[in-house]
Amino acid sequence: MKILLIGAGNMGAAMLSGLSDYDVTVVESYAPRVEELVIMYPNITILNEIPPIKGFVVILAIKPQSLGSLKCDGEADAVISILAGTALVSIKQKISAKAYIRAMPNLAALKKRSVTSVCGDVSLKEDALSILSTIGKAIWLDSEQQLDIATGIGGSAPAWIAMVAEALSDGAVNIGLPRDKSYEIIAALMDGMGALLEDEHPAIIKDKVTSPGGTTIAGNAALEKGRVRDSFIEAVEACYERTKELS
Repeated sequence: MKILLIGAGNMGAAMLSGLSDYDVTVVESYAPRVEELVIMYPNITILNEIPPIKGFVVILAIKPQSLGSLKCDGEADAVISILAGTALVSIKQKISAKAYIRAMPNLAALKKRSVTSVCGDVSLKEDALSILSTIGKAIWLDSEQQLDIATGIGGSAPAWIAMVAEALSDGAVNIGLPRDKSYEIIAALMDGMGALLEDEHPAIIKDKVTSPGGTTIAGNAALEKGRVRDSFIEAVEACYERTKELS
């Protein structure tokens, strides 16, 4: 399988780091970025213009606003788009291919720990999941609507989780814990919670930690006063509505 990666910004470069077992050609026009890539990946072909795309699985990793100026010659074997808020119908208008996939990775791809939502032509499902699993966990969804919803909890929620981490740190610092220690604890906490959530329902975990009259239930009550659940529910809905507007 020959892969043509168009765009090597943060997300494109994150994907590139996981594609070492594939025959990859990169298209990147920003000269300083090209210099970095040559040093990081000396054995990968890097071009500043898009070659004929016949025979390639094309990964589109450009900025969504750059799609309008995209020009491709030929028909690709497949296209995998990671353009946020960009429906497959828009991709099909700009690039010809035998099959199309839309995917939404997140920033954790930089650590190969992304959760990537995937949808599109079932004929390309297994190959797409294999490629996208190189940067973390890839999850197949049944429609673009489901992917747009998943954008909130997969693509945008890293910003919200970071806000939670910062707020927890602020709370600890406020009553005397050093900042560096608070962040170290919180990072380990997030990692451990991910492992727990793979096997157990969130409500069960919460109940296991919460004792009658204890410290955790006191904190739970304070969070409920701040409408923390409502805020997250509204954030996911707002993200979905914005995604539809961009599409």
